[in-house]
Amino acid sequence: MIFDRQKTLVVIPLYNHAATVRAVVEGVLAIHDQVLVVDDGSTDGGGDTLGGLPVALLRHEKNRGKGAAIMTAARQARGQGMTHILTIDADGQHDPADIPLFFRRLSEGPLTVVVGKRNFETENVPASSRFGRKFSNFWLRLQTGQCLGDTQSGFRAYPLAVLEGLKLKEIHYSFEVEVLVKAAWAGVPLADVDISVYYPPAGERISHFRGFMDNLRLTLLNTKLTMRSVAPWPHRRIVVAPGGQAKVSVLHPWRSLRLLLTENTSPAQLSAAGALGVFLGAVPLIALHTIAILFASGFFRLNKVAAVSASQLCIPPLVPALCIEVGYYLRNGSFLTEISLETLGYQGLDRLYEWFLGSLLLGPFLAAVVGGVIYAMASALRREKRVEG
Repeated sequence: MIFDRQKTLVVIPLYNHAATVRAVVEGVLAIHDQVLVVDDGSTDGGGDTLGGLPVALLRHEKNRGKGAAIMTAARQARGQGMTHILTIDADGQHDPADIPLFFRRLSEGPLTVVVGKRNFETENVPASSRFGRKFSNFWLRLQTGQCLGDTQSGFRAYPLAVLEGLKLKEIHYSFEVEVLVKAAWAGVPLADVDISVYYPPAGERISHFRGFMDNLRLTLLNTKLTMRSVAPWPHRRIVVAPGGQAKVSVLHPWRSLRLLLTENTSPAQLSAAGALGVFLGAVPLIALHTIAILFASGFFRLNKVAAVSASQLCIPPLVPALCIEVGYYLRNGSFLTEISLETLGYQGLDRLYEWFLGSLLLGPFLAAVVGGVIYAMASALRREKRVEG
């Protein structure tokens, strides 16, 4: 796909911002001539203030939510032969002069979701906005391993193919969180561009973010997305990495590393993922190993398949037994030689503590060894591929 700015529709979701929407539209028209305003059930006559301006206007009879307005705009844009939409808020906080920054980024990657990172080093930025941005950024990283600077910004560019390819259920402000997470899961690149922002003094500010209800929706959504992020079944992908997601197994390390290297993963990244998997696999996180590894590898943007696969080297009995022996020695100055119902059953809590102690010493050692082996093998495979190429 080649990006064409003339196939981009600038969308302005509108809900009771009659005082500012005309100025926003005029600012956009000075940059781009394809503009659509979606009046999401306004009761202050905001749409009527646009008379005489060369813009399209769609109306929802009732307020349905920002996400619903954006999806209405996406359907309209597709009907007009567009490939992208760019959303900008109607409250005047965004500067339309920043629109070319999005066009420039899309020309580098037309299937990228581009988010405007607001400059919060300015006046009148609410403390709630600062906190909310950091909180939302954290959840995106936890759920996807991706990092963005401003996941709550409404100044964005969406490829229509992405919006049409995702199963999106949210229709309110929470839509803007859902679409980023599911796009990342689908293999869609996420990027941000630095933009300016204007916040009027507190007494003049108009916000339709409903503290209790919208925060409740975001909490429920983040809970659902977090649980889905660690579920064992794969996400549906829009952008598929070369070679796909073939089966990886510690029983076939050479073949597995060859497959993983096709996903633009470097030997160092695979080594770190394997080391993480082995370290957490050695710790006595009974029945929680896989969940912990998925969370940690996602947070550090490491290959989850490599991490979980490497952790299988720590399945009982060998590594747990070694950890217990090391832990027992640290506590008693001698090794545990009697293996019986008494030592492993009735003294189970002691053995768990010794397993934990031992894993703190043995885990990093095993992680370093496995990580080093993976790095050496992956580097050799990469050199082999270069020679073949």
